[in-house]
Amino acid sequence: MKRLTIKDIAKEFSVSISTVSKALNDSYEISVSTKEKIKKYAKAHNYKPNFNALSLKNRQTKTIGIIIPNMLNYFFAQVFNGIEKVANEKGYKIISCISNESYKKEVETMEMLSNGSIDGFILSLAEETVLNSDFKHFEEILESGTPIVMFDRIAETIECDKVITDDFKGASKAVKYLTKSGSKNIAFVSTISNLEVGKKRHQGYLKGLEKAGLTVNNNLIINILEDDYKEYENILTPIFETNTIDAVIATDESSAIAAMKVAQKKGHKVPENFAVVCFSNGILARHSQPKMTTVSQHGEKMGATAAKLLIDRLENKSEEKEAPKTVIIKTDLVERNSTKKS
Repeated sequence: MKRLTIKDIAKEFSVSISTVSKALNDSYEISVSTKEKIKKYAKAHNYKPNFNALSLKNRQTKTIGIIIPNMLNYFFAQVFNGIEKVANEKGYKIISCISNESYKKEVETMEMLSNGSIDGFILSLAEETVLNSDFKHFEEILESGTPIVMFDRIAETIECDKVITDDFKGASKAVKYLTKSGSKNIAFVSTISNLEVGKKRHQGYLKGLEKAGLTVNNNLIINILEDDYKEYENILTPIFETNTIDAVIATDESSAIAAMKVAQKKGHKVPENFAVVCFSNGILARHSQPKMTTVSQHGEKMGATAAKLLIDRLENKSEEKEAPKTVIIKTDLVERNSTKKS
């Protein structure tokens, strides 16, 4: 007969694993009626604690679990490098996993690693998790005593340490930079309009136009929902043919390169009469023709900051735990040849 686990009891009562654990340990946080129901069920089904798992739980593994949505993204690769450097310096090992933007995979990975394999998590939310707005798995992990540090894509309602980029100011500064060099019809191309970081960049773009005294043209706000970057040029071409555009701010490198190619095919000269700025400061931007001006998000610094926050929390032996922190990493504009020097 299969041994009854805390997870089985949690499923039976539709509560979290943490709630069952607290009920069995007579925690004041759980109501008397709930404790009685859970204890009665556990006794009737001959529940026995898994002492091996408990010893794992109480033993520090000096290992950090990292969950990244997409390893092909240069920014996430840079964040990973920053985490790894600090972890190595502090004597921590890392287990890295990729959610592939899947909510289900993110949940399963966290369940697998939270069995005593790691001391804490550093993660950026999968796209499906953001769209579902279902953060119960984070709450359960935190309730069980395992700390989480979120970076870039975060859940605002979850109380944990966070590291984010100032996306709003980054986009606003990009608009200011372009207007100073003469651009007046600036398009905003986004492939992440469904994510909070994309929304903040959009808001920053609008604020930049407002500050520059430019009218918002909704035809120049282009949200690409297609996943296949090979289709970007086909999507952008008709928009460029029917609108006057002299500059583009893009939320990623692939769409920026597509926009630049479409502009060049229309006879524009970059940067003489057409300018391009994109977020991230990756390989594509540095090797495009011409090399692209970027809003650098300092991925490596973000990763290092996240690792320091987590390790500080893990090694803090104080009875009184510090309130969660949110660290904002400032963006910088890296000038290259896709824009005129302001």
